[in-house]
Amino acid sequence: MERSDQKTAYQAEMLFNRLTKRHRHLKKWAARIDTDAFRLYDRDIPEIPLQIDLYNDAVCGALFERPYEKSEEEEALWLRVMTEAIAHATLIPAERIFLKIRKRQRGDGQYVRLVHQNFFVDVHECGLTFRTNLSDYLDTGLFLDRRKLRLLVQQAAAKPNNGTRVKVLNLFCYTGAFSVYAVSTGGTVEVDSVDLSNTYLDWAKVNCMLNRVEAELLPQESVLAVPAPHTRCLPRCRLIRADALRFIDEAVRRKRTWDIIILDPPTFSNSKKMYSDFDVNRDHQTLIANCLTLLNPGGALYFSTNARRFVLTGAGLPNRYTRRNITEQLRDEDFRGKTMPACWVFKKPPC
Repeated sequence: MERSDQKTAYQAEMLFNRLTKRHRHLKKWAARIDTDAFRLYDRDIPEIPLQIDLYNDAVCGALFERPYEKSEEEEALWLRVMTEAIAHATLIPAERIFLKIRKRQRGDGQYVRLVHQNFFVDVHECGLTFRTNLSDYLDTGLFLDRRKLRLLVQQAAAKPNNGTRVKVLNLFCYTGAFSVYAVSTGGTVEVDSVDLSNTYLDWAKVNCMLNRVEAELLPQESVLAVPAPHTRCLPRCRLIRADALRFIDEAVRRKRTWDIIILDPPTFSNSKKMYSDFDVNRDHQTLIANCLTLLNPGGALYFSTNARRFVLTGAGLPNRYTRRNITEQLRDEDFRGKTMPACWVFKKPPC
């Protein structure tokens, strides 16, 4: 056996041992919190730079780009050996394990479709069901590190604001997980979900259907227009294909308001469909300030970002809003010791 093969075999054994221990521990914890989707491994061993997530009875993971050159053949062989180790540790067949190579992204690369296998797995989380695609994209449709934030939004949506129906705005809504959580509280919650992608809005509609939530794709105008008397009732979950930045500007202009706003923008986007490029480090102050304008008295804005070395610029934000960093509050057992998305909640005082 060549030295490189010996090294790969040794790494596979280390990965197997680590996964066996983690899988045994996290399966028990996951059952207690009612989920079958969780992070199993995240570069715990430096020489094995994999991120591995369990989705029900399948696995999706990524190999992070190495700082040194390795041929495609060597990398493919290494991934096959690691896949076998994952299969042995989790007792999941290799054909239900998907490992991709994740490179440093600039722009919308993580949203680009890689293949067209359509390997779907429905996962369960806190009494709700979400459809994930483990084969076709770098991301699966459900961000596991936002789990506790989804619960926080659900709890907030369950509390009527000033005794009236709760209106929720989910910006950059992706596949609508926050929307499903919010509307699942029952009562009189209404959710507007905004995204520029037809693919993700269709996906969000599927997630709504899986949870028996009435949802409909609607144009921006029908949501932002002032309701006229005797107009038909809109569905509780409204999916709007629009540039979120343009939607916010128009909502501010028309003085529309919501009780809860979820703002989880991309770190950077230069999509030709948007009327301007976006950099969260550069543009977050204006974006947050505009969203605060859209809050009803007593309302809350939840802002989160994956941007590295992000620094919240709050000098120009209105003083009457309270602000609290809740990043550590959102850390779950499967992300202990790992980097979490930075998250703040802004609250507007009651009248």
